[in-house]
Parts: sequence; C-alpha cells; structure tokens
Amino acid sequence: MKIKLAILEKDAIYLNRLESVFNVKYADKLEIYSFTDREIALQAVREKKIDVFLANGAFEIEETELPGSCGFAFLVDTADIETIRDIVAVCKFQKAEIIYRQVLGLFSEKAAAVTGVHMEGDGSKVLAYVSAGGGTGSSVAAAACALNFAQKGKKVLYLNLEKFGSADVFFQAEGNTGLGDVIYAIKSKKGNLAMKLESTVKCDASGVFFYSPTGMALDIAELSADEIQQIISVLKMSGGYDYIILDLDFSIDKNMLKILDECVTIVFVADGSPVSNVKLERVAASLNVLEQQTDRKILMRCGILYNRFSSQTSQKAQIGEIKEFGGISRYEGFDIPRLLQQIKTQPVFDALE
Repeated sequence: MKIKLAILEKDAIYLNRLESVFNVKYADKLEIYSFTDREIALQAVREKKIDVFLANGAFEIEETELPGSCGFAFLVDTADIETIRDIVAVCKFQKAEIIYRQVLGLFSEKAAAVTGVHMEGDGSKVLAYVSAGGGTGSSVAAAACALNFAQKGKKVLYLNLEKFGSADVFFQAEGNTGLGDVIYAIKSKKGNLAMKLESTVKCDASGVFFYSPTGMALDIAELSADEIQQIISVLKMSGGYDYIILDLDFSIDKNMLKILDECVTIVFVADGSPVSNVKLERVAASLNVLEQQTDRKILMRCGILYNRFSSQTSQKAQIGEIKEFGGISRYEGFDIPRLLQQIKTQPVFDALE
C-alpha cells in the first residue's frame, strides 16, 4: 500500500530535493506528486485521491477545499511553529525520516477519523478474506493464512462470519461453546461481551484460535452490521491477538462497508477465470463509486490473491485500482487437512503480514 503524497512548495530547489530523497528512501511507501502552482495542486488532490497534502504556509488554503479523507499540514521554515490558522505545521528543514513519520501520522489520523481504521497501535490487525464470486477458495485461503501466521509464532484468530461457513471444517478443539454463545450474549445484552468472547473461543492444535459455528446458519444472518462491528472492535482492542482473519460473504452495501472499516487489509480471492475477472472488475468499479460517495478509503486497502490459477486457462484481472498480493499454487486431489498443509507454506502470505 502506497500513500499518495502531494507537496505544494514555492521553492523548486527544495521541492526537487525533498522529492528525490523520498523517492530513494521510501519508493515502496510513497507515491509523490509535487507542485509549485496552487490551483493545479488542488485539482490533483481531488482528482488523484491524494492521502496527504503538504503545502507551504505562504499559500492560502482552507481545509474545506480538500476532500475529507485527505490529511493536511502546512510546511514552515522553523520548528517552533506548531500550527498555522489552526492547521498542523511541519518544519521543512529537518531530516527526511522525521517528515516521513509526520506524513504517516497525518495519514493514520485521517484514516482513523474517516474509516475507523487505525494504522498503528490499535490492537490486532484485521484481514478480511472475500470473493467477488463463489468457488474461488477464499475460505481455504483464509484458513491457510491463519495457519501460516500461527506457525510463525503469531497469536491469530480465524473468525468465520459467512452465513453458511463453518470454522470446524478447518480447525477442531473440544468443548460445546461457540459463536452461538457470543450471538446470544450480544442480542440479549447479558454479561460482558469481552468476557464471553474470551470464554468461548477455542484453540486448534496448530495454535489457531477460532469459534465453532452456530447450530443454525440463520443465527449468523440475524447479526446486524453494527453488532458484527462491535464484536470485531472488542476483539481488536482486547489486545489478545496479533491478527484477526475474517472470512466473509461479500456484498456491496453500507453494512459491508461498516465491517470492512475495521480491516487494514481486504483480500479478494480470485481464480483468474473470465467470470471471476468480470465480477472483480465490477466490484472495483462499485468500490470506486462508493469511495467518492462516502469519502472512504477502500481500494487502497484491497488486493487480489489468485488461487487455483492455471497458466493455460487463467488470466489476471485488468484492474489498476487494486494491487496484487500474489498467487497460490494449484493442487489437485487433496483433502482439506493436507491441502491446508500445502497452502500454508506459500510465500504469498508473507506479503500480508
């Protein structure tokens, strides 16, 4: 994920020097746009969906001129200036590493305000595995990712919230408690939700934590987006897990957006078939519209993971807005336990940590 950074500065020499340093040190972290003209810069901020905008304090710029999702600060000549017209100030003449950290702070603060997603220091990292169409193996990929992280010594929770999903297909442990107990607690408002989540979770021999499925699939369907968001938020803030892997049914609606707001990464699992690619392209187009309508940052958190990809019959989707995480090798004739053992070693999961 690259942060789109726009810099508006009258001093062209300084501007070129800062851009050069950033391109050398943070080429994999920043996508930089530099300007000396105010109107051109503001137009680019809007059209290119800039994440962070730094402007020389000599320019008259109001926050109302910027998208609500764009972090903003003035560039100033001395470190003793903290704000200009109630806008945060960043000293021009300091180490590039310090300016970079301030850019990250502006981005993280704005991302949290707009979507509820905190980039750092906010408990567990939440990854969502979804599919634009069925049959691509998104649940297997999600379970394998959980196994991969656990094998590396991370404390990870696999949380299957599909209407017809079942964590017991991938993970097993003794006990009669499960997700049904959590749903009852949140619906009845009886007891402490955090304690209920802690007391009903199970741990597979692999070290992956999970919740056994409900007795009836309809029980999951009764959960509202607000209630699911509440469960995820409590799990995140508990600090009990390094990663929470969500396995979700995907849809384009406001309820889904609320859930995705809790995620730092959204993994679309695809197989490269024509049908899968068309659906992915339609999803990307819809998310692009929703970004503009709701002022959310969605696509920058999305990526494609190819599963069951065939070099002979599959093709990559042509979607510029969504990056690629990589692919999982194709395996035939394996049962679920053996398949997971093969897939969990795939290097693609390293990119998701």
